[in-house]
Amino acid sequence: MAESPHLMIVEARFHEDIGEELVRGAAAEITKAGATYEHFQVPGAFELPAALQYAVKSMDFYSGRRRFDGYVALGCLIRGETTHYDTVAAECARGLNDLVLRHTLALGYGVLTVENREQAWARASVTQKNRGGEAARACLDMIELKRQFRLNTR
Repeated sequence: MAESPHLMIVEARFHEDIGEELVRGAAAEITKAGATYEHFQVPGAFELPAALQYAVKSMDFYSGRRRFDGYVALGCLIRGETTHYDTVAAECARGLNDLVLRHTLALGYGVLTVENREQAWARASVTQKNRGGEAARACLDMIELKRQFRLNTR
């Protein structure tokens, strides 16, 4: 029987209250699955890919910590008056997807892209759409798929 998965939750803190709710949903889903996690924070969604890259590359240099089996990226982008939202949303998604494909990572993508705080809360709330929990579940499902193909999950 395989060891229970160990995940990295990385949370963009630009909208702290929404990020905290996304983490709450993800942590509950991970715990319910019998998995473990470590929680890290970055300033915003643009920094999410770098945090995952740091974690992946750190294993090349330091083996004193358990390797992550999967990654859950959480954050919230609320459209503003300029095109900054579009740039950050596209680069965050592109950066994360590039890492997934380059390093064969199991990723749960929980970065909300919304028009306003009301939409953000409807998606983040654990009593409504619970996108944090959905991202964690997607990550756990991808870890299982990797195991079916016997890909290196460590």
